[in-house]
Amino acid sequence: MKVTKEIKKLENSAVELTATISKEDVKAGYDEQLKNIAKNIQLPGFRKGHVPFKTIESKYGEALKAEIAGDLIDKALNELMNQEENFEIRPLPYSQPMLDKMPEFDLEKDLTFTVKYDVFPAVEVKNFDGITIKEPQVEIGKKEIEEELKAIQDRNATVLDKKDGDKVAKDDIVTINYKELNDDDSTIAGSEREGFVFTVGTGENIYKIDDEITGMAKNETKVINKEIDGAKKKISVTVTAVKVRQLPALDDDLAQDVSDKFKTLDDLKADISKNLENAKNRKLAEIKSQDLLNQLVEKNPVELPASMLKAELSSRFEMMAQQFQTTPEQLEKMIEKSGQTKEAMLKEWTGDSEKMLKSRLIVDTLIREKNISVTPEEIEAEYAKLAEDYGMAVEEVKKQYSDARSKEYLMDEVKERKLFEELYKQVKVTKGDKKSFADLFQAK
Repeated sequence: MKVTKEIKKLENSAVELTATISKEDVKAGYDEQLKNIAKNIQLPGFRKGHVPFKTIESKYGEALKAEIAGDLIDKALNELMNQEENFEIRPLPYSQPMLDKMPEFDLEKDLTFTVKYDVFPAVEVKNFDGITIKEPQVEIGKKEIEEELKAIQDRNATVLDKKDGDKVAKDDIVTINYKELNDDDSTIAGSEREGFVFTVGTGENIYKIDDEITGMAKNETKVINKEIDGAKKKISVTVTAVKVRQLPALDDDLAQDVSDKFKTLDDLKADISKNLENAKNRKLAEIKSQDLLNQLVEKNPVELPASMLKAELSSRFEMMAQQFQTTPEQLEKMIEKSGQTKEAMLKEWTGDSEKMLKSRLIVDTLIREKNISVTPEEIEAEYAKLAEDYGMAVEEVKKQYSDARSKEYLMDEVKERKLFEELYKQVKVTKGDKKSFADLFQAK
């Protein structure tokens, strides 16, 4: 088929493609389609396969021409899109070429039609001027290790009943029954709750009565007057159980309980220190790369196709539905019941999604332009590094990345790390403010 084309670039990485099919191909396509129809059509008064062309044309007229025109347009588009030199004008997988209007179909003329659709955006990353990356300064010391040891103690604590008569104290685990009372001490219907459990001092109860129940004993009832959100409440509280969390001693026995690989408490501390250091380095790498990408996005504008952003938002909504273990349709209903709308939520996500897509496009473009690849030896080294970081055997790590998709994900991570190592040489990296380990993970 002889097809000529003319491309016009539009805003937001869209194009307008005008294509012309020669009248010879129009006539040949028309005759071929007519023959196929004639072979299979059945009309009263004619044997199958013997209906004259004139009769078919007379009966189906414009509908026949429209169908044949549609087939010719589809064939022409497929031919154009599959030509190697036309790679840059291929539509995105989620962008369907839309016909401006149905072209005039005339067997004596060329057939010209116009479609609009989104293409992969042109990404040029040239401007690195004035980019400065500030790397937070974080030290891991005795405080961070002690906090982690405290968390390990909490996870390995035993919970014991307090003796009858012992008073409720901070950090005790209490079980209470409660209800709200009217001025005449009658119960407010629907306010009763039995068997509510919380830890004193956390404030994890609706009335924030931690201080008021401190000093009570098991089976004791107390009426508490409290102002909540400007409203006065009268609450009857009965303590039904009081338990204390008994922390294990920080010693070699605790270290051995945590893992067989630890013989002493010092072994456990050394492992904690290494894990905290690894977590710090991963977070710093994430902060630095995101800072660099944010600045590259700002200095190197990328026009996002509307269909790409729409697909990203749709994918994000579907992932949210999976997290809630429901369908996108059910999630939409849940959102509406809360007084929101799906449209408002997607609009709220748009800014972050645009930035993420532009960052991804910039990374992919630079990896391609710099011809960054990963060798089998580098992957083996990555397996060894992961095994060291997480205290695993190399074979265990390899098993986790045994399927093709996981291995490809790992290769992409290594490629990105190699890319950023190169990019940091093109920009200024300076020491940033001092931060605590905890504050580092609060950074957005």
